[in-house]
Amino acid sequence: DELPPALKLVWPLIRIIAYYLCTNLPIPYLDRLEKRLQQTGVAYYVNAEEFFAIRVFSAFLFPILVLLAALMLKKLSLLIFIGSILMGFFLPVIWLSETKVKREKEVMRALPMYLEFISMCVEAGLNLTGAMNQAVEKGPSGALKHEFLTVMRDIRAGASRADALTRMAERLDIKAVSAFVRAVIQAEKLGSSMSKVLKVQSDQRRNERFQRAEKLAMEAPVKLIFPLMAFIFPVTFMILAFPIVVKFMNQGFL
Repeated sequence: DELPPALKLVWPLIRIIAYYLCTNLPIPYLDRLEKRLQQTGVAYYVNAEEFFAIRVFSAFLFPILVLLAALMLKKLSLLIFIGSILMGFFLPVIWLSETKVKREKEVMRALPMYLEFISMCVEAGLNLTGAMNQAVEKGPSGALKHEFLTVMRDIRAGASRADALTRMAERLDIKAVSAFVRAVIQAEKLGSSMSKVLKVQSDQRRNERFQRAEKLAMEAPVKLIFPLMAFIFPVTFMILAFPIVVKFMNQGFL
């Protein structure tokens, strides 16, 4: 897995910071950070120590950029300099949170389609592993496809299907995926019809997607109130009032 282009340039320095500084961090903190990286989907190219090293490097880089800008403008404020250090230290965390939200939306959007593929393949006579393999080959690319590929690699490496799916649910930490994994594992243990379970899960996820779309559509007018009141209505009133004001000024009322 290749690093992002921005990290390739400074990666040796990141590794040095991670080796000499970040390896002494508390183990519980590193475990929580590692779990968060897995949930965000970036743990395959950066670990907890390296991510904290990125934060430290960013905390040094931002003040340098601010200092260069201050020298060009001939203005420097201690408050801005301290704020740039804090901004550089917390910017990777902000990026991580935004990436996690974006990834969850992508997974929720692709999950009904993958469940449809898996359900159709199981109804056609394939077992669940073969159905997931076909869904990975035919399904759209993205975070969910990467997770199913990881599940298939875990199964080929010797892990049981239930363990591989459970790991996927822990990595994603999404209620819909956890519900799907629990339903599949329970169906295998009880000997229930896998095709029916998958069909129910697919219908439920599709209905949830429609409900989310309806919710966003109902929230749109409320979100538009502030832009309308702050930007559109004042300009409209100014355009309507301008001819009236000019007429009053010509007649001597103003």
